[in-house]
Amino acid sequence: MPWSLLTLLPLILYVLRSISKRPSSLPPGPRSIPIFGNWLQVGNDLSHRFLATLSQTYGPVFLLKLGSKNLTVVSDPELANQVLHAQGVEFGSRPRNVVFDIFTGNGQDMVFTVYGDHWRKMRRIMTLPFFTNKVVHQYSDMWEDEMGLVVEDLKREERVRKEGIVIRKRLQLMLYNIMYRMMFDTKFQSQDDPLFIEATSFNSQRSRLAQSFEYNYGDFIPLLRPFLSNYLNKCRDLQRRRLAFFNNYFVEKRREIIAANGEKHKISCAIDHIIDAQMKGEISEENVLYIVENINVAAIETTLWSMEWAIAELVNHPTVQSKIRDEIATVLKGNPVTESNLHELPYLQATVKESLRLHTPIPLLVPHMNLEEAKLGGYTIPSESKVVVNAWWLANNPAWWKNPDKFRPERFLEEEYGTDAVAGGKVDFRYLPFGVGRRSCPGIILALPILGLVIAKLVSSFEMKAPPGLEKIDVSEEGGQFSLHIANHSTVVFDPIKA
Repeated sequence: MPWSLLTLLPLILYVLRSISKRPSSLPPGPRSIPIFGNWLQVGNDLSHRFLATLSQTYGPVFLLKLGSKNLTVVSDPELANQVLHAQGVEFGSRPRNVVFDIFTGNGQDMVFTVYGDHWRKMRRIMTLPFFTNKVVHQYSDMWEDEMGLVVEDLKREERVRKEGIVIRKRLQLMLYNIMYRMMFDTKFQSQDDPLFIEATSFNSQRSRLAQSFEYNYGDFIPLLRPFLSNYLNKCRDLQRRRLAFFNNYFVEKRREIIAANGEKHKISCAIDHIIDAQMKGEISEENVLYIVENINVAAIETTLWSMEWAIAELVNHPTVQSKIRDEIATVLKGNPVTESNLHELPYLQATVKESLRLHTPIPLLVPHMNLEEAKLGGYTIPSESKVVVNAWWLANNPAWWKNPDKFRPERFLEEEYGTDAVAGGKVDFRYLPFGVGRRSCPGIILALPILGLVIAKLVSSFEMKAPPGLEKIDVSEEGGQFSLHIANHSTVVFDPIKA
């Protein structure tokens, strides 16, 4: 055998092994090719809809080889139970990603860190000031005040009732003020506030860079990573300036107040509690900033997407608006909707559920990972596999839902009565808008009442309509690495209801 052929023998053996039939113990999936795996076949856009289509070919659990990485896709309620709950420890970590490593400081945050002591500590420290019933009751009056300002602004401008307004912008200010008042005991004065413009710009750039599919080639195939250097440098520069902004304008100001008050200081907002944990040595200064990072993205942006979807569907379904309005009038008899009486309004709650079902804001949930080799559905899942649960498909599969493509809140009062978005307890694994189990989204306790209140306040005060010349507004979707948001921000006419 010629010497040149001998030197190529390892590569030839690798290629032959790569294109051979996959081991029967692995989940089914398309045949992969060397180096690239299935990437050239499936492309970059691994959307919830595309993965749902693949599940109809390969079954409820299948495996894609994306360059050097394994992606396991789960599209069945029982298997979702295994990943999120029954084997929650085994699948409790988060996969690494070259861009998210930059935006999370290699897992110094809570959302994307690996499962272990650091995650437990960060979850505990974040829960107390943000994610308890006590916090909801403490801040619900403030939420309602901020929502009331939105209603006042919409009533004040004549063009809003004639031409309409891109409502996202005003809701964005409202949500930032809600979360920044909870977090820092401060607020932005208007959409023109320079700090508000800077905060939203930083977060928008972060979302665009992190959610893009542009960097997949370098993430999947390490040999191509040098070609990502400009992209990654752009991410690093943005994150450096963004964290400095959060620190200089918000965190440090609270540190100065705490220092000035000395022993007399009373914790009055979430960051005080988090700084206190840092001063006791439980977490680092960097961890404090990454908690702020998590809240800016995970709490504010995802809730804003859900509001946009709900309002768009209500504009396109005026009878649903009327039913909510009638329910409020009948049940509350002229009293305002508050966080404390939301539970008395089942049709309103059904509308929130239906919007989250049809437009799951994180359709594949935040990805999971098994640090060690694991078993799932009778198959072997290789160690350090990225595991996604197609929550959108679980909630939109016609085998499990009646006319799932229709926006119909009544389903949650009829055939789906008792199906709830919950993070624990009795769970219907077909409906997981916030995930479930150890790595579920703790923000469910804030998101559900805030969504319900916003819808109630707007529907009580206005007939929401499409702008002149349109019968309906566009509800086309645009997805990213994790997110699902409305492709075109809706212009909505708000016609005040006459008393």
